[in-house]
Amino acid sequence: MLDSVGFRVTTALGEVGAYGDATYLGSMAGIPLARPVVGIASTRTGSGYWLVAGDGGIFSFGDAQFYGSTGNLKLNKPVVGLSATASGNGYWFVATDGGVFSYGDAIFHGSTGAFILNKPVVGMARTPSGNGYWLVASDGGIFTFGDAQFYGSTGAIVLNKPIVGMAPSKSGHGYWLVASDGGIFAFGDAPFLGSTNGLLLGQPIAGMSVTASGNGYWLVSGDGTIYPYGDAQSLGSAAGVFAASLVSLAAI
Repeated sequence: MLDSVGFRVTTALGEVGAYGDATYLGSMAGIPLARPVVGIASTRTGSGYWLVAGDGGIFSFGDAQFYGSTGNLKLNKPVVGLSATASGNGYWFVATDGGVFSYGDAIFHGSTGAFILNKPVVGMARTPSGNGYWLVASDGGIFTFGDAQFYGSTGAIVLNKPIVGMAPSKSGHGYWLVASDGGIFAFGDAPFLGSTNGLLLGQPIAGMSVTASGNGYWLVSGDGTIYPYGDAQSLGSAAGVFAASLVSLAAI
């Protein structure tokens, strides 16, 4: 939704909050979950979203369709992230061992499931074409699959805090990594637009999402504080709103 500005957040209990032009379409609040929710992703239209739990259970709202899940399977490692395809007719999710699960029109391009990793995978992001994806580990190690290119990593750097997520630049020729202290690492054509480094955070940063223009991003902390940078607008805060800590943020 290029003309829309907004985002949604979710907590480990599957609570959902909507800000700006994003609409609230339902949540898992009050419903017992086998495993906590770990991620959220918007549909292409912005009129729907998926939540994914640590067991790979998928919960769909609005125009988001259910394409499958691992909720009834025994996984080697828990799921930590979710990414929708470019069409919005499918999704991938990734586990801490880098195992990738693809559903709908999401194409499997590879995984690190058979590798011995230095640190666990904490997230993934697809390329703009939808023909590839990156996986990121907590040490900032980057793994590329399909048409995803390597533009750098923090894998060889001693970090103050672990990486908790990533987001691609609009062109796909770069990406940002974000650490739990809000430190931002920009690679390729992804510009550094600011960070929470040096700020006293109530809770660690849980994730990030990029604006539609690609010239800004929001960071969200576990306590629901939203930090906008670049052309990301200040659209409100989830601080004190939810019963559980926030785990993910998705722009529309």
